[in-house]
Amino acid sequence: MSSQVIESFADGIATLTMNRPEARNALTGEMQGALLEAARRLAVDPKVRLVVVTGAGNAFCAGGDVKGFVASNAGDPAEAASFDDRVNALRAGSELSRLLHDMPKPTLAVIPGAAAGAGLSIALACDLRIAANEAKLTTAFSKIGASGDFGGSYFLTQLVGPAKARELYFTADVISGAEAARLGIVSKAVPGAELEQEAGALARRLAGLPTVALGYIKRNISVAEHGSLVDVLDTEAIHMVRSMATEDHKAAALAFVEKRPPVFRGR
Repeated sequence: MSSQVIESFADGIATLTMNRPEARNALTGEMQGALLEAARRLAVDPKVRLVVVTGAGNAFCAGGDVKGFVASNAGDPAEAASFDDRVNALRAGSELSRLLHDMPKPTLAVIPGAAAGAGLSIALACDLRIAANEAKLTTAFSKIGASGDFGGSYFLTQLVGPAKARELYFTADVISGAEAARLGIVSKAVPGAELEQEAGALARRLAGLPTVALGYIKRNISVAEHGSLVDVLDTEAIHMVRSMATEDHKAAALAFVEKRPPVFRGR
């Protein structure tokens, strides 16, 4: 694991902390590689029941390293990677967003401050987001003459609709965490001083839910985003039968009959 990403694990919760606070955790190739490796591994680790993504210091992630863009643009064109190579490299890195969105367990972005560009896209890829009221969120891309990456166009459109997504991408306006909560871009916004406590409580709650069933719920909703009613009904039927074969379902059904709270173990 790179020093640019800190990984920790406790009580079923794996936390990935982007760690370049001096640069507001702007993405580098090294950071992207470390995040992608960790996400692939955590997605299939049965001990992990929740993946949290956050940033060190007072920022989530300021997006791409613009200083790096300038240096790259000033280099010798003859030594630059080809168009296809650059596209393939960017697409490979953006698999991080797909993994956060699709892995069969909940993902949570904790946003203490700036979330911009690809950083915002990464946060949007998670299932849920909690932000400090004063955090600043922006698509940012149009301000540097770029169109966007890491799935932000998809996720923001799903959350706020195409008209508002166009507005936020065209203008790159900065909105607060509180405004993002009002728009439904983040699930919850709280005062910055309370973020750690509130995020911890939410993480523990998510990690205590029936992990296998949540994975199937995520798949159902993914089908619902694009499929027909028949597609969803077929998918739900398969996943319902599979989830009802888990130990968590059997234990919870018994707890219901015995009128006591269930204890889920993620299997």
